[in-house]
Amino acid sequence: MNTNRADKPMILRGRARIMPVENVDTDMIFHNRHLHITARDEMAPLIFGNLEGWKDFPKETKPGDILIVGHNFGCGSSRQQAVDGFMALGVAALVGDSFGAIYKRNAINASLPLIELPGVITSRVKDGDAIVLDLASGTISRPDGTTIIEGKPLTQVQQDIYFAGGLLRMVVEA
Repeated sequence: MNTNRADKPMILRGRARIMPVENVDTDMIFHNRHLHITARDEMAPLIFGNLEGWKDFPKETKPGDILIVGHNFGCGSSRQQAVDGFMALGVAALVGDSFGAIYKRNAINASLPLIELPGVITSRVKDGDAIVLDLASGTISRPDGTTIIEGKPLTQVQQDIYFAGGLLRMVVEA
């Protein structure tokens, strides 16, 4: 398989974006009235457009941001736009207590890293804090190296898909 690991770091440095709402479904992430949109760049401004209080998220998000979400994020339907829109915004990874099963699989297959971690992280990290996320260990640290919390690392299969740039690309290049 022809992968370029240099393009895909295992250590992500970014700004924490805290989205502590639980049970955010895919319709809240990307409304079903926009399902005809298939171009990623057109998806970006529509992320959270159906979730009160979060409609400005696309304007406030910067490439490299790490989104920290509430329990059961991405529950609901299997719409790929709910993953692709974050990738179009440049979100580096999602971190949360748990993810909807289909959403988790879609994100992994698209090479968007998801780190699951137990407990409440929002008491330790505030919106806008600079953080370092180690995908190999699942550890979130401060830029000075102080560990904030440890989650589940990416599995070897998840790493392979991540480095390949997605499951489809991995299969095509195999």
